[in-house]
Amino acid sequence: MRRSTWLQFTSLQFLSAMALSLGVASVQAQEAYPSKTIRFVVPYPPGGPTDLMARLLQGEMQTRLGVSVVIDNKGGAGGNLGSNEVAKITPADGYTLLLAASGPMAVNPTLYRSMPFNPMVDLAPVIQISSFPLVLEVNPKVPVKTVKELVALGKTPKADLSFASAGNGTPQHLAGELFNTQMGTHMAHIPYRGAGPALNDLLGGQVGVMFDILGSSLQYIQSGKLIPLAVTSAKRSPQLPDVPTMSEAGVTGYEFTGWHGIAVRAGTPAPVIDKLNSTLNAIFKEPEFRKKWEALGTPVVAGTAAAFGELIKKETVRLGKVVKDSGATVD
Repeated sequence: MRRSTWLQFTSLQFLSAMALSLGVASVQAQEAYPSKTIRFVVPYPPGGPTDLMARLLQGEMQTRLGVSVVIDNKGGAGGNLGSNEVAKITPADGYTLLLAASGPMAVNPTLYRSMPFNPMVDLAPVIQISSFPLVLEVNPKVPVKTVKELVALGKTPKADLSFASAGNGTPQHLAGELFNTQMGTHMAHIPYRGAGPALNDLLGGQVGVMFDILGSSLQYIQSGKLIPLAVTSAKRSPQLPDVPTMSEAGVTGYEFTGWHGIAVRAGTPAPVIDKLNSTLNAIFKEPEFRKKWEALGTPVVAGTAAAFGELIKKETVRLGKVVKDSGATVD
């Protein structure tokens, strides 16, 4: 064999060996996932329903994945601040998860004049984890006992009625805007930096009305500190069987649900996403965990990453229309 031919052959052998070695290393790295602490970013302050979901999942994920899972609350800008960190700043390696709420994922692209990230381009869906109705509730100082009475009061400018939300673009915000649009009421929107602070002011009487996730308000409803008027789902809630739906309360055509999921930065290896998805699906199959989860006011959803991706696309259109119809914008 001539020297030049031998050198070419040797080079090809070397390159093939290197490619094989890198491929094996890549597969081994993916198979080894996870091998270090996972950070779980919640784009809202502690104490709200989104935070409660993350903390309920935290222990189960640690047990099944064999590594520590650390909750990192990054509230601000209607969920955009924490969501953007996962979408644009952290590595695409599966070691930073986002508790993806419907606000920053599907509402904010229409609500905000400019977005620091594109949810459908910069984030990869892992799994949907909730689909929940809201409960329309008032502080006992508000002189209403039914939805119809609230509508009548809300049409009176002198009533100076306002509704609280967990922030711009959250389900609580959109539910209130949809109510104003359909009912012709004039309730002013008061955004907070999370459901916890909003509930505190609702309980204190600084604001009179709120559409909230049932799980975070249930204890206050049961103790009589808040008065429930209706739930926004098509059927009554098992936790509040005596509270009517909006339709039963005389408001036809009004239905509103929010949702949560888990996402990672786009470009995260598919085997890593598959591992996370299968782990979370296994968690949601546990009967005891399901009971705890449903106590938050949402049924178990779970499913595939692809199904969650389709939901995000459809909801961006549906919720975007609610934003446009209400005329709501955030600079």
